[in-house]
Amino acid sequence: MSDKYSKMYINGVWREGSGEQVYEDKNPFNNEVIVKFRLANQDDIDEAYTAAKAAQKEWAKSTAEERKAVLMRAVKLLQERKDEIVSVMVKETGSSYVKAASEFMAGLGSVLAAVEYVDSMFQPQIFPAQIPGKENHVYREPAGVIGAIVAFNFPLYMGLRVAAPAIAAGDAVVIKPDTQTFISGGPIIADIFEQAGLPKGVVNVIAYDIAEVGDYMIEHPVPRIISFTGSTGAGRHIAQLCGKHLKRTSLELGGNNAFVVLEDADLDQAIDAAVFSKFMNSGQVCICTNRFFVHRKHYETFVGRFAERAKQVPYGDTSDPKVIIGPLINERQVEKVLGIAEDAKKDGARLVLEGERIGGVVTPFVFADVDPKSRLAQTEIFGPIASIIPFESDDEVLALVNDTEYGLSGAVFTTDLDKGVAFARAFESGMTHVNDTTINMDMKAPFGGEKASGIGHYHGEIGFEEFTTTKWVSVQKDRRSFPF
Repeated sequence: MSDKYSKMYINGVWREGSGEQVYEDKNPFNNEVIVKFRLANQDDIDEAYTAAKAAQKEWAKSTAEERKAVLMRAVKLLQERKDEIVSVMVKETGSSYVKAASEFMAGLGSVLAAVEYVDSMFQPQIFPAQIPGKENHVYREPAGVIGAIVAFNFPLYMGLRVAAPAIAAGDAVVIKPDTQTFISGGPIIADIFEQAGLPKGVVNVIAYDIAEVGDYMIEHPVPRIISFTGSTGAGRHIAQLCGKHLKRTSLELGGNNAFVVLEDADLDQAIDAAVFSKFMNSGQVCICTNRFFVHRKHYETFVGRFAERAKQVPYGDTSDPKVIIGPLINERQVEKVLGIAEDAKKDGARLVLEGERIGGVVTPFVFADVDPKSRLAQTEIFGPIASIIPFESDDEVLALVNDTEYGLSGAVFTTDLDKGVAFARAFESGMTHVNDTTINMDMKAPFGGEKASGIGHYHGEIGFEEFTTTKWVSVQKDRRSFPF
């Protein structure tokens, strides 16, 4: 394990944090300590943001070719170190090899996509004006310094989906990974870009304890944008702080995603997607399925076949490449998931498959006849519990799908594709997929939620705009006449 993996990365220097606490980063399956590192304090945050501000001014002057060269060297380095990085993620996050490899490819894709957007920073859009002899130019400019707070469940990808477009735009970034997945969400990313030749200070990595630092990273005067992935409660708090300081936010928050099987659906196709949608990364995915709505025509068949498939999903130690369901991230999350399951039993949901706890691993639970208003159906579970709900009509299921504060992802299964698209558009969610899983990412498509699931987007032209600011420059080519 590299010595860098136990260090902060501030202004191009690998060093210990200056905080009071030393954190033990543990394998969530066996509690083996992977690395120990001293956390940062407010002085470290000051130093990181000061370095980022100075570096950003210089990096904004870089050419398109210089930015592309750094990003393409990062791509090459990531490809060369794929096996090492995937192995670290399996050990640190408890994810399966399937999930870790998928996350690696998503992170790599984020860097590749960023290369495509560099040129747009140097090519203004030109529009005619109402005033004779005038021409309007609209430029994309770097937004400045971005503070990125990264969640534990996809740390490498979430860090890269901010760092890469920030570099492409001419921004600088301070990344705060979750301490539980510090290596995957911070030092690996900084190490890659350092080796790729990125000037010092453009990317910085810190980790801290909120009890010691509070909201300092968010309220600090330097960052103009705060990018946050995490719970809706924390997102609301961050949005309030950013509103007070007139900072922009990009927030990917909770989800209560619906998977709908209509009367004319291909049931085999739906069940295959359903198993993946629920149990990828042990259900610790913001876009995994929380609620399965199945037409009465297919209901009992779906319930039985889905439960049987859930029994067959391999679980245990994810160091075994065949294992799919590994440990939940920590003891608190294990207790939360088991508590939700116990409440569901008391609420009268039909227990079709009872899971069990094996160390930090929770095996699949499947509940049918779930009350759509129950805690089970209205909570972002972040664990391997499936809730199945019957419906009779299209209008009924659309009302049920949208009866939640969240609006992140969704899926609808039907053999009538036009009907599927109409259904997808009626979901109050930022993303909905026809005849596919709720778990989808495409580096050219906007990724983001509605309602309590967030503000803003990642990926694609729309996502890239989050890292830029727009400037209008008008050019009066002919002498203008004025009324006085």
